[in-house]
Amino acid sequence: MSAERLVHTWFASERDEEVIETVSEISNGTISLLNVVKALGEYLTSEEDSLRTKGVEFLSAVLSRCPADKINRQAARVLTTFYCSKLEDSETIVPALKGLASLTKLPSSTSEDVPSILDAIFEHVRMNGLVQSVRFQVFTIIDTLIARHREAMKAMNNNFLGRYIALVEGEKDPRNLLVAFAIARVLLIEFNISDFVESLFNITFCYFPITFRPPPNDPYGITTDDLRQALRGCLNATPVFGPLAIPVFLEKLAAGSPTTKRDTLETMSICFPVYGSALARSQARKLWNALKLEIFQPTDPITEEFALRTTQDLVKTIYAEQLSGGSDGDMVGLAQDACEECMTILREPEKSQAKPAIKVLCAFMSTTPSVAQYTVTQTAPYLVKLYTKSDNIASRPSVLLLLSELIAAVRDSRKDEESESFELPLSPFKDEILGIVSSALRNPASRDPALACLLGMVSTKSLLSDEELGFIVHNVDEILSEDSEDAEEASAPALQLLVTISLKASHHIKEQTLPLLFGMLPDDAPARDAALARARAWRILSALNTLCRQPELFESLVIRLNTKLDLLCVPLTPPSPQEVEPRAAYAHSILTTLHQTLLGKVEEGHADVAKYIESLVPRLFNLFIYSGLVSGKIATDSRLLTVAGNIIGAVVQNTTVRRQESFVQALFAAFMDGRFEGIAEGYHKIPSSNVFAPFNDSAPRKQRNLVILMASAVLPLHKEIRIPVPDLSVFLESVLTWTMAETDVDSQRESAWKMMSSILNKRSADASTFVGNMLQNFWPQNIANRSLPSEKRNRAIQIWVWISKALLVCNHAQASEFTELLFDVFDDADVKWSAAKYFGDVIRTDSVLTKQNHASIKMLYAQRFVGRILPRVTAGAQDPSEPEKQISYLVALTSLISSIPKTLYIHDMPKLVPLLVRGLDLPDHNIRYQVIKTFLSVAEEDSAEAISDHISTLIDSMLKNSTVENMPFVKVRASALKYLGVLPKIVRYDILHPHRAAVIRQLAVSLDDLKRGVRKEAVDARTAW
Repeated sequence: MSAERLVHTWFASERDEEVIETVSEISNGTISLLNVVKALGEYLTSEEDSLRTKGVEFLSAVLSRCPADKINRQAARVLTTFYCSKLEDSETIVPALKGLASLTKLPSSTSEDVPSILDAIFEHVRMNGLVQSVRFQVFTIIDTLIARHREAMKAMNNNFLGRYIALVEGEKDPRNLLVAFAIARVLLIEFNISDFVESLFNITFCYFPITFRPPPNDPYGITTDDLRQALRGCLNATPVFGPLAIPVFLEKLAAGSPTTKRDTLETMSICFPVYGSALARSQARKLWNALKLEIFQPTDPITEEFALRTTQDLVKTIYAEQLSGGSDGDMVGLAQDACEECMTILREPEKSQAKPAIKVLCAFMSTTPSVAQYTVTQTAPYLVKLYTKSDNIASRPSVLLLLSELIAAVRDSRKDEESESFELPLSPFKDEILGIVSSALRNPASRDPALACLLGMVSTKSLLSDEELGFIVHNVDEILSEDSEDAEEASAPALQLLVTISLKASHHIKEQTLPLLFGMLPDDAPARDAALARARAWRILSALNTLCRQPELFESLVIRLNTKLDLLCVPLTPPSPQEVEPRAAYAHSILTTLHQTLLGKVEEGHADVAKYIESLVPRLFNLFIYSGLVSGKIATDSRLLTVAGNIIGAVVQNTTVRRQESFVQALFAAFMDGRFEGIAEGYHKIPSSNVFAPFNDSAPRKQRNLVILMASAVLPLHKEIRIPVPDLSVFLESVLTWTMAETDVDSQRESAWKMMSSILNKRSADASTFVGNMLQNFWPQNIANRSLPSEKRNRAIQIWVWISKALLVCNHAQASEFTELLFDVFDDADVKWSAAKYFGDVIRTDSVLTKQNHASIKMLYAQRFVGRILPRVTAGAQDPSEPEKQISYLVALTSLISSIPKTLYIHDMPKLVPLLVRGLDLPDHNIRYQVIKTFLSVAEEDSAEAISDHISTLIDSMLKNSTVENMPFVKVRASALKYLGVLPKIVRYDILHPHRAAVIRQLAVSLDDLKRGVRKEAVDARTAW
C-alpha cells in the first residue's frame, strides 16, 4: 500500500493498524520515511489546527516504532529541523515533543543537533501550560541529550544551565521529579555550576523534605522513598551546597515532625562526607547543639537512634584525616567538647540524662580510631574512679551499668580484620575493671550490671588471658553455688557469661563449673513434699542444659547424668512405694535435660551428635531393657520411655546411612528375635536367660512399653534403609494385629502406629501387599463392620489415618482410595465422629513424617489433597438432605480447615464462614476451639466482608462460648474472647454498633472468670469495643 493511501486511511480512522503497517512498509523498503513526510505535506501545512496536529502526531507515531537503521543522518537532520519548527506552533507542540523524544534516542541524531533542539525547547516550551505527560517528554528529551551528548552540553554550560533552571522551576509531579533529580545530579557533579550555585540549590532544596505520599493502588508505583533517595542524590552531589544546606537542615530538625526529623538526620549523614571536614568543623557546635537535643530530649527512640548515627557521621567527617589513636593532648574540637560535656553528666549516674550521655560516648567508639581511643582513655578510668570514690554506694550499680555499655560498644566497634597485634582500647584498664566488677559480684544489687561488664569483656576478642577467664569462672561459680533468691535471679546472666566463656575456653567450665553443679545435684530424688529441693534440682539441670552444648562439656554431661539415671532407676535397695513416683519424676527431669541439650546441639549443627549412637544410645537401651526384664517400676514408666525415645531418635536422625544400616540390624534382632546384645550395653548386666519378646502375646506390659524405644529409633531412618525382615508386609500386618489386640496402653499403640506410618511412607514399594490388604480386608472387617464394638472400630480408624497419611505425603497412587473410604461411614453413628475428625489429622503436619526424619515428602501433596477434598466436604456440609451426614461433613470441614495453611482456603471464605459459624454449636469443645482459631488466623480486613453478613450469629456464638456456664474449657473461652476483641479492628463500626451494648454487658461476666488468662482477654475485648 502506498504512503499516500496509508496516510489518508489513518486520517479517516486514526487506527493503530495503519501506523503499524506504515512502519512495516518502511522496514521492508517498500516506502521510505521521506515518502511518508511527502504524503503528509498537505496536512503538515494545513490552515486547520486539528489537521496540522494530526499530521505531526502520525509522523511521531511512525518515528517511535521505526527501525533505527531506516533513519540516516540526513533524515535525522531534516526531522530535527522540522520538529524544532513545530515547537513554534502551539497546536503541534505536543506531538512535536513526542517526535523529538524518539528522535534524540537514535544513533543518527548527533551532537550537532543539540543546540538547535535545546534552543527550540527553551524558547518555545512553557512548562506551566503543559500537562504532566507532555512535561515528562521534555524531561526525557533533556535526559537523553545529557546521557548521549554530555560534552556538547558542557560546551554550552552557562547558556544551557540558566535556561534549564528557568524551565524546570516549579515542577511538582513525582514522575517528572524522578527524572529531574537524575538530571540535576549530573549537572551538579559534571558541569561548571559556579555561576548558578544558589539557583540550583533553590530548585533542589525546595523539595526537601519529601512529603509526597502515593495514593492507594498507585499504578505508577512511585514511593516516597524513591523520591527521597533521588533528591538525596542531588543534595550530596557537590560540596558547594554545604554552607547553604546546613541552615536548612537545622531549621527542619528544629521544627519538623518525627518523620521530617528522621529524613533530615539521614540526609545530613550522607551529606557530611561530601560537604567536607572544614565545613563540618566550622559548623560543629551548631550541629552538635541541634543533635544533642534529639538525643537528650528525643521525640521517640527511633529518632534518637537516627540522631546518634548522624552524630557519628559528623565526627567521622571532622576527624577523617586523623587516623592514629588520640590522647588528651592532640584531640581538639567537637570530640573533646562532647566527651567533657557527657562526662559531666555522668557524675550523677542514676539520673535520667546519664543514659543518653553514655549512648553518645558509645557512639563515638564507632567513629574513627583516634576518637574511639580518646573516648575510652577519658571515659573508662573516669567511670572506674566514679565507682571507687562514690560516697553514695546506691549509685554503684548505675555506674557499672554505664560501664557495661561502654565495654560492649568498644567490643562492637572492633573490626574482625584488625590485626591481633593492635592494642585494644580497653587493655590498659582491664585490671582495674576486673577488680571492681569482681567485688561487685558479691553485692546482689550490683550483680547484674557486673555480669554485663564481664560479658562485654569476655566477648571482646583477645582482651582477656586464659588465666583471667579462669578467674572469672571461679567468681561466677560462687553465684551459682548460693542458695538464695538473689542468686536465682542472677543465674540467667551468669549462665550466659559462662556459655560465652565455654566457646573460648571450655576447659574452665569442665574443671570448675561442672563439678560444682554435679555436686549440687542430689543423688536421691527429692521427696514429694520437698518443693524447694525439687525446684533447686530443676534449676541445676536447667543450668547444665544451658552450659553443656560444647562437645567436651556435653560428653561430661552424658557420663554424669547416665550414672545418676542408673542409680535412680535401679537402686541397690528396692524403693518404697512412696519413693517410686518422686524417683520417676527426677529421672524424667534428667532425661529431659539430656534431650533438650541434644536438640540444642542439633540446632547448632554440632558434628559430635552422631557419635553418641555408640555410647548414649546403648546405655539407654540397656537401662530400660534391664528394667523391663529384671526389675524396677521406675524405668518402665511410659513417660520416661517417651523422653528416652526422643533422645535415641535425635541421635539416630543425625547418623549416616551406613551407620543406620548396622544399627537397624541390631535393633530388629533385639525386638524381633530377642537378641538384645547388639543394642544394649551398660552398667547393668542383663541375664541371657531372660526372654525379651515385646511383641509376644504373653509379654508383660513393661516389656510391651519398650516398643516406644523401637519406634523412636525407626522414625528417623533414611529412606534408603531396608527394614531387616523377610517380608515387610508380613511385619506390618503383625504389628497392626498387635496394636489391635494386645496393647493396653495408648503410648504403646501410638508408637507402633507412628513406626508403621514412617516405614510405609519410605518403603511403600516393599509393602504393596500390605496396602492391598488394608483396602480389601482391614477396612471391611474392622471399620465397615458394624457388628464390632465401637471402641475397636474407632481404634481401627486411627490406624487408618496413620496409614493414609503415610501414603498421602509420598503421593502414593492409592492414597486417595484410603481417604475416600472415610466418607462411607459418615452416616454410621458409632464411628462417624471419629472418621470426620480425623480428616484434619490426615493432612496435619506432625513430628513423624518430617524432613528431619528423612520422610518421603512430595511437593504440593497438601494442595492436591485440599483441592480434591475441600469442595466435597463443603458441599456435604451445605446439603440438608441427610442431616446426620451433614453434621459429619461439618465436623470434617472444621477439622480440615484448622489443619491447613490459610492460603489454601482463604479464597473460599465467603462460602466457609456460615459453615464455620455452625461449627461453633457442635458439642465437641476441641472442634469449637479449632473453629475459633481458624477465625483468628484469617482475622484481617480482607475477611471483614465475608463475616459481616453473619456478624450477629458470630457475636452470639462467641459470647456463648466465653462463659463458664456454657463452656467449661478454658482455652475455648479465652480464644472466643480474643476473637471478640479482634472484631472491632476488622469490621466497620456501623455494622458492630447495634451489638455494642449487649457485648459490653456480657463481657462483664467474663471479667469475673476464675482463670486469669480468660480475664485478660475479657479486659482487652471490652477495651476494643
